[in-house]
Parts: sequence; C-alpha cells; structure tokens
Amino acid sequence: MSPETTNFIGYAASFFIVLSFVLKDIRKIRVVNLIGCVFFVLYGIFNDWLWPIIIPNAILCGIQMYHLIKKDRNAPEDPGIGL
Repeated sequence: MSPETTNFIGYAASFFIVLSFVLKDIRKIRVVNLIGCVFFVLYGIFNDWLWPIIIPNAILCGIQMYHLIKKDRNAPEDPGIGL
C-alpha cells in the first residue's frame, strides 16, 4: 500500500478518535471510537505490523463491541446514564 494511503488511514483514525470525545450520546461515542480503533488497527498492519498500535486498538475494538452488544440486549431496561 502506498505511504499516502497509509497516512490517510492514520489521519482518519485520529479524526474518529477525536470526534468520539466531542459526542454526548454514549452509543454514538462507542460506534465512532470503534471506527477509529479499526482504522488504527489497519494503520498498524499497513505500517509493517506496528504491534504497539495494533494490540491496544484491537483490545479497544473488542471492548467497544462488547458494550454495544450488551447495551442492545439491555436497551429497554437501561436509561442510558453512566458507562
């Protein structure tokens, strides 16, 4: 992959992570942060397997997916307050 494309993926990842700090709805925060983490995992893979980037972001992807799935199951009972 070209360095320009790889850099674009990295910038997109950073954009989504920063955007997740601006949002107020926890579900939107988790979805946008998940997108950013996926882009960071791709960025790490396309930059000769940068494990310090891949590992924590892959873990965060799993955490965000867990909470999104858990929240969907508990949606009628959960008022959406807190983490």
